[in-house]
Amino acid sequence: MSPDATPTPSSAEDEFLPGVHIAPSAVRFQFARSRGPGGQNVNKVNSKAELWVAVKEIHGLSQRAVGRLRRMAGKRLTTTGEIHIAADTERSQEANRLAALVRLRVLLATAMHEPKPRRKTKPTRASQRRRIESKRHRSDVKSSRRGGESD
Repeated sequence: MSPDATPTPSSAEDEFLPGVHIAPSAVRFQFARSRGPGGQNVNKVNSKAELWVAVKEIHGLSQRAVGRLRRMAGKRLTTTGEIHIAADTERSQEANRLAALVRLRVLLATAMHEPKPRRKTKPTRASQRRRIESKRHRSDVKSSRRGGESD
């Protein structure tokens, strides 16, 4: 191994994102009849791709990222702790398989993003004064509309 090469966790794992690895044996695919495009072919070919991967088999995510992944997966997370992604938007089985993998990558990338914590801010004294003045001005405008009734 050359000195500038970075070692991988295992030669049998695929890198989904930088630093995130999933063993190919952990990703399970199943194909079924699609409801998507394909004309008459849709009734004959199993082009819908369904992907399952156990969250515990995804290596390289922090505990907080795993928590975000579980939250973001929502109803796609099964009771056994697997993420289930189905794709039937394309005509071919291979294209749907790739679409499911892309959706998994997007989900992982979004879960890896650490949201910035919100810092409470206090309005400045000048902005509070401007707000009150604008409310007072608005009140004056509306009250001047009322005026006295001339019957």
